[in-house]
Amino acid sequence: MTARRMINLGFTEDAFPEGTHMCYIYADDEERAGIISKFIESGLPQGEAVGYFADLPRPEDVPAHLAGLGIHLPHAQSAGCFHCDLAERIYCPDGTFVPRRMWDRIMALYLDSVCAGHSGVRASGEMTWALKDLPGTDDLITYESGLNSLVLEWPATLVCQYDARRFSGATLYDVLQVHPYMIVQGQIVRNPNYTPS
Repeated sequence: MTARRMINLGFTEDAFPEGTHMCYIYADDEERAGIISKFIESGLPQGEAVGYFADLPRPEDVPAHLAGLGIHLPHAQSAGCFHCDLAERIYCPDGTFVPRRMWDRIMALYLDSVCAGHSGVRASGEMTWALKDLPGTDDLITYESGLNSLVLEWPATLVCQYDARRFSGATLYDVLQVHPYMIVQGQIVRNPNYTPS
């Protein structure tokens, strides 16, 4: 395997290899806004294509939601460097969650972005869409586990956001088992709970 490009994630001084798959289990909205805004914004100066998937009911709510997180990227969005969409529309385009389809979407996003001249891809998704009891959401952990193999070949850098106030302890335990890295108080640490599949 070729050496990975080391990238700045924005919210920590340490550089990490592209293709790092992290979970961010949060209960502090202010901390979350600081971390996620820096993660998103720091990808652009490095030439990356950046994606954000917000769990909102209406597309028109997205700009205000991003502003609330401290993300202001109108130029990047018009230039095609930054893409934001509703999480449910990304993960469940026909109302059903299918892990293989989402893996294919991430692979295509990576390939299309690199072919368009971007140095890489980073994305973050708000995972609360998985609490809506849509068909296929029982496969959430299978999907998360499969991302670890996917980013070995298509090194998109991913942050999966889980609100600790809304997800059950059992689900969060499962989430921890399938993420090699986790964000804790603004730092990325190797996840001691990670169990390679």
